[in-house]
Amino acid sequence: MKPTFNKTKIVATVGPASSQKETLLDLIVAGVDVFRLNFSHSTHEVYKEVIKNVKAINAKYGESISILQDLQGPKIRIGKVVNDEVYIEKGKNIIITVDASFGEGDATKVASDYPALVSDIKEGEYIFIDDGKLKLQVEEIREDEFTAKVIDGGFLKSRKGINLPNTQLSAPALTQKDLKDLDFGIKQKVDWIAISFVRSPLDVIELKNRIKNSHTKVVAKIERQEAIDNIEEIIKVSDAIMVARGDLGVEINMEEVPRQQKRIIKLCNMYSKPVIVATHMMESMISNSRPTRAEVNDVANAVMDGTDAVMLSAETSTGKHPIGVIRLMVNIISSAEKDLEIYNHYYKYKHQEDDYNNKMLIQSACRLSRNIKAKAIIGLTDSGFTAFRVACHRPDSRIFIFTSNKKMVNTLNLIWGVKCFFIPQKESVEELTIDIEKFLKEQKLLKSGDNYVTITSSPLKSGKANLLKMKKVT
Repeated sequence: MKPTFNKTKIVATVGPASSQKETLLDLIVAGVDVFRLNFSHSTHEVYKEVIKNVKAINAKYGESISILQDLQGPKIRIGKVVNDEVYIEKGKNIIITVDASFGEGDATKVASDYPALVSDIKEGEYIFIDDGKLKLQVEEIREDEFTAKVIDGGFLKSRKGINLPNTQLSAPALTQKDLKDLDFGIKQKVDWIAISFVRSPLDVIELKNRIKNSHTKVVAKIERQEAIDNIEEIIKVSDAIMVARGDLGVEINMEEVPRQQKRIIKLCNMYSKPVIVATHMMESMISNSRPTRAEVNDVANAVMDGTDAVMLSAETSTGKHPIGVIRLMVNIISSAEKDLEIYNHYYKYKHQEDDYNNKMLIQSACRLSRNIKAKAIIGLTDSGFTAFRVACHRPDSRIFIFTSNKKMVNTLNLIWGVKCFFIPQKESVEELTIDIEKFLKEQKLLKSGDNYVTITSSPLKSGKANLLKMKKVT
């Protein structure tokens, strides 16, 4: 259905502006590869319908759109305030309570939904609200409330997030709400689950242990200083990473975010882990029909840095132009991908590394595809290993992955450059290759005379890739 084929994928958040089946279809046609369901908002009933509609579209049109469940995590929020908005003045004091019975707040006192806030926070520490727009400093702590001085004032709105960059939180990575949402997501067979406010590899491992009997893979969201401190170990145990710049830009100094973004992308590429750059990418298009020049540069630079995907939040969930923002993002990505420097990156492997032979064979396939100007690299996989590894080298050739594991088809749609297809298992590699070539010709993805490279295992069920072939379409 899509008129273009960009290698960098687009993740779109579903919300009131985009949850109808017709709009979901329009978004896919415009260029969406993955739909994100933000479990900080909406209900299981709404998301169940969205998932059903996406799966129906996939089945009807032969698409492989992936579904990403984003768990809320220990997100701390302000409670309800009068008229959903009050003005807090710089230099004034405000009381924050954790009393669950407290009603609507005002400019003098508001509630928080995090019961341990009073015990976790310390005098002198800073509190940021609404992605850092408001700044408070803790002055006096009492039994179930504390007083804070307003350092940077402004309009305080209901349910806005609280960030505590100096505070060691006692909340677990997976809250009781997360566990209920997780159970829902697994039953709905989502493809990816994002865990919020990751602090260490143990947070990711805990989630993986809970879903180990599922095909679903885990995205670790990098939003806190602890995650930056443990980034390499977190990447190693995760299936993918999200650079969640909204909270991250409050939890660490905002001027550090660009440098950390580039560092995380580079590490993810090296470890063959997909990476998503998220938040504030095209934010002005929540209300405007065109992005700012700075936003265009931001998206393009993320592509040229090597991100697997760029993500939109309110732009598609509540914005006025959900289809328009996708079309513009496709154009930006398409232009950025003309830069030859984003292609043909080859990583060195050590002989003692796990799967060294498989890694070297896949790297050789990518080098060969460049040298013979292959139109495609074709990989056969059940685990997804080949797809992750081929993509990390960023070949200029298109990446077509075939699998007999139906659960893997949509999952791999998040990975840079990868288009995955289901194919029934055959007895021989030769027979399967003939079927694949015929299919790709029928789909007009290859034509007679095109060179391509295949990566597979022989015999087919023998495990990791051990066979590399160069072929020309007949």
